[in-house]
Amino acid sequence: MRGGLSKTLAVLSAAGLLAVSACGNSDDSGSNGGGASANKDVTVFTWWADGGEKAGLDGMVSVFNTECKDYKFVNSAVAGGAGSNAKQVLANDLQAGKPPSTFQAHAGAELSDYINAGQVDDISDLYKEFGLDKAFPQNLIDNLTVDGKIYSIPANVHRANMVWTNPAVMKKANLDPATGPASVDAWIADMDKLKAAGVKTPLAISKGFAQEMVLEVVLLAELGPDKFTGLWKGEGWDGAEVKAALDKYKKLLSYTNVDREAIDWPDALQYLNKGQAAYFVMGDWVAAQQLANKVADTAYTYWPAPGTAGNFQYLSDSFTLPTNGADPDGAKCWLKVTGSADGQKAFNTKKGSIPARSDAVPADYPKYQQSAMADWKKDKIVPSCAHGAACTLGQNNDILSALSQFSGSQDVAKLQSALGTATKPS
Repeated sequence: MRGGLSKTLAVLSAAGLLAVSACGNSDDSGSNGGGASANKDVTVFTWWADGGEKAGLDGMVSVFNTECKDYKFVNSAVAGGAGSNAKQVLANDLQAGKPPSTFQAHAGAELSDYINAGQVDDISDLYKEFGLDKAFPQNLIDNLTVDGKIYSIPANVHRANMVWTNPAVMKKANLDPATGPASVDAWIADMDKLKAAGVKTPLAISKGFAQEMVLEVVLLAELGPDKFTGLWKGEGWDGAEVKAALDKYKKLLSYTNVDREAIDWPDALQYLNKGQAAYFVMGDWVAAQQLANKVADTAYTYWPAPGTAGNFQYLSDSFTLPTNGADPDGAKCWLKVTGSADGQKAFNTKKGSIPARSDAVPADYPKYQQSAMADWKKDKIVPSCAHGAACTLGQNNDILSALSQFSGSQDVAKLQSALGTATKPS
């Protein structure tokens, strides 16, 4: 994320939010959606441009082309892990008063910037119209609801607190690739064994949000789910437990590739696939990426990050109805497909995520998704700050800036202070 989310983005985002009129599509579009609807183009803005992400998008587009024949899908994807570049482009478009028909955003706190400035319309009525109030689990609907209103339709649920492994590399140190260490301390001990066995880079990592994900799994493991969730509300950053966790995060960075500030997550994944690393912390979109790269199931294993088993750290990609967006009627058809059983199946079987709908059939999904669907039902649900469920864009921007500085300085005290400042309630 960090590449496109500088402090400039926070300013541009706010400016873009305020540049758009607060009048909703439902108020002024009419049955045909005005002049924008006349061209029938539905411009869908995402950051799904490559690999499994694009494959998932293509799957949903195929359903859209069948269910929404009166409209034409226009792909407005911008490449960049977790929207690092896309969010900058979107901010510029909004500042220019040119919102797309619909845009991708992480469900949760990340939407608050758009909601507070009246940039996205309330689509609660669409939940009833499309039957989503019955199809989605209540705990997810509760997480999506802001002051009694809902502003996006989730296409999926992802799990963030996952570690992907290379069994062949782990066996060099006589480590069991099928079972994750019970704690961060045990994980560090295993990395020492790998180093001793000649593995130069036990842990692969990339820039920006990938570093934040490693930080998050360490904090979740060391503090537990309740204190971890409280951090993103500005609670407890100055405690000794946090200091100890940050020391362990610093230790983990010492096992990583030296080019971590220069590569994105698909490149870091190649460290794993090429046998140059044993571990890679990343969300379950890796499953789709491995499928797209034609990596055999036997070439990797996966488990919840050490110390986080029993917790499902979630994020959700969702779509909005922008205020004064292009072709609102076509956008509503896209939103209907997004939440539909067929749309979610076509999307998630290729994306590596699981459907938001409760009526999905696990047998329809690949091996990883089946395990994730089972865990989603039984695990403690905790949010991801790195992917917008727990933090606003502005908060996350400051966190990413602090982590980038820490990657070079290794100053734990400065990082702890910066994280506390970044998450203070506004």
